[in-house]
Amino acid sequence: MHSIGVGQALILFVLGAIASAINAVAGGGSLITFPGLTVGFHMPSNIANATNSVALWPGSFAGALGFKNLLHKTKHYLKVLIVPTLIGSIVGAELFIHTSTRVFDCVIPWLILLAAMLLLFQPKVKALATRGGRKTSPAVGAILQFWVAVYGGYFGAGMGIMMLAAFALYMEGTIHELNAVKTWLGLVINFAASIMFVFQKIIDPTVAIMLTLGSIFGGFYAAKFSQRVNPDKMRVAIAAYGLVAAAYFMFKAFA
Repeated sequence: MHSIGVGQALILFVLGAIASAINAVAGGGSLITFPGLTVGFHMPSNIANATNSVALWPGSFAGALGFKNLLHKTKHYLKVLIVPTLIGSIVGAELFIHTSTRVFDCVIPWLILLAAMLLLFQPKVKALATRGGRKTSPAVGAILQFWVAVYGGYFGAGMGIMMLAAFALYMEGTIHELNAVKTWLGLVINFAASIMFVFQKIIDPTVAIMLTLGSIFGGFYAAKFSQRVNPDKMRVAIAAYGLVAAAYFMFKAFA
């Protein structure tokens, strides 16, 4: 557990608020908080990953509530996908729990790189998602969702974009309706993984509390100010930051 001063607590609050706001506007908030915890606060990567997942969960819940009104057209997909999502998230979290810090340090640069690239090419995913028409069966979709949930339970950054890419293969609906399903399933993944991380005591509660408070604040005000921000410019900026972070962690792991 970190012993933090007022200044560090304020930094954590701001990091949580920024990450939650970014998730509301463009996605990719974990690309801010995870490097911030490992580099700025010198936390072991596995503790930082688990703490980050737990701390940003309230922001996911707020976003899910915001999409509740769109579920009437797509809730049948939610019923099909919720079980493989829950199972996959538990499997992913279990894999993470049993991954040594050394191994995770070697894996994390590639996961950050994947998340950054997904964020960078997010418009192509959205374009694919709005084409409409089913290309595969919901059963195959459930299998795809299971593996996305495994990734989300293990690391999480970029999983929403992965879900949208998979949804495009078998779902019908507007991008907003697909986003509604994505947000609620993302909440399931974060919640299940968070419960496991808390019971395994692999989080830093002091850091998590400050990030959570910032996440709630950022999530609350993001909707109000998000329309003033150009989401494409923010998306590209965060993706570029993610590429730099991936290079840093790659150098740190293999140098």
